[in-house]
Amino acid sequence: MPFQLPSFAHRVFRYRSTRITSEGLQFLIFALAIGIAAINTGNNLFYLLLAMMLSLILVSGVAAEYCLRRLELRRHVPDLLFLNTSVTTVLAVKNRKSRLTSFSLTLCDVGEGQAVFPQVEIHALPPGASRLLSYQLTPTRRGKLHLSGVRISTEFPFGLFTKRAFYPMEDVTVVCPELRPMSERLLQGLFAAGYEQAVHRRGHGSELYNLRLYQAGDDSRSIHWLTTARTSQLTIRETETEEQRRAIIHLTTSVPASHDALFERAVSLAASLVQHLMQHGYSIQLRVGSERSSFGQGAAHRLELFRMLALCQRSTPTAKSMEQDEWSDGPSDLDGGGTVVVVQAWCDSESGETEFPRVFIDGEVIPGAAYAT
Repeated sequence: MPFQLPSFAHRVFRYRSTRITSEGLQFLIFALAIGIAAINTGNNLFYLLLAMMLSLILVSGVAAEYCLRRLELRRHVPDLLFLNTSVTTVLAVKNRKSRLTSFSLTLCDVGEGQAVFPQVEIHALPPGASRLLSYQLTPTRRGKLHLSGVRISTEFPFGLFTKRAFYPMEDVTVVCPELRPMSERLLQGLFAAGYEQAVHRRGHGSELYNLRLYQAGDDSRSIHWLTTARTSQLTIRETETEEQRRAIIHLTTSVPASHDALFERAVSLAASLVQHLMQHGYSIQLRVGSERSSFGQGAAHRLELFRMLALCQRSTPTAKSMEQDEWSDGPSDLDGGGTVVVVQAWCDSESGETEFPRVFIDGEVIPGAAYAT
């Protein structure tokens, strides 16, 4: 039967590691030389010096271990991040020991198995005390970002060894595509397609549409009293309907592996279109491959669309996937009207790789190159 460590020891050693520093290596070489001299000469002073040096190594290990024990950590990171955009991530550290202070702590978030985030330091953390630490997190890849835990290290007390402890703390956040300003060429194309034009008609709303004489059955609350007093005739205030402009953004996902970078540009462009149009009051539906959202407005709906774009994946072109990518609804077939914007990273009729994705508005391609600056 193989030897098994007790559960407590297994937990301790599983998340612990020790690395010797350059100063520690020099110290060990010197201790080895002292040991050889003690054996060769039999001098008690050499043995005493060797014992003191070995005791320093022992004290270093024990002190470092106690510095790393009984620490409580909490992390705060936003639910949604944006590619290449820095956000502040906060780590809260508490020393749960009742008597001993933790010295010279270096903390680093660990994501996807690698400590790739900036290090933050605490010089001393007294018993029962807490510290709030922050660092700038800049995601470099779209999709889910897995934070597996926090790695804490210390070289206390003599700097001979770096003792590390890993505190598991799972967090998963979503990295949305990078938002870029829309280029002037694309904005002109949107306007030329009638994309920024509203329809004015009578209906329920708050803006004035027309003034007319009162007719039997009209709501008395709509009487425009100022005009009525001036003309001595009952006048009704008609309002203009709050026309909700609608748009559908369709991102095709059938893209070969050789066009992966171009697909990422297309995803970023689709996200920038969502941001731009929602800022101008549009109700947006997003279609990513065969997946589609509902029409909606507001911050919650915008975050839902960003999440869809963050998690979308490129698919290898097949007959089925390309059929799903084809736009089957014409603009006139949409209930309530609307305009269709198709963002296409690749077309099977293309020869070679293009540098920028193509944009179609109501079936017509917008000429030009870069759409997001």
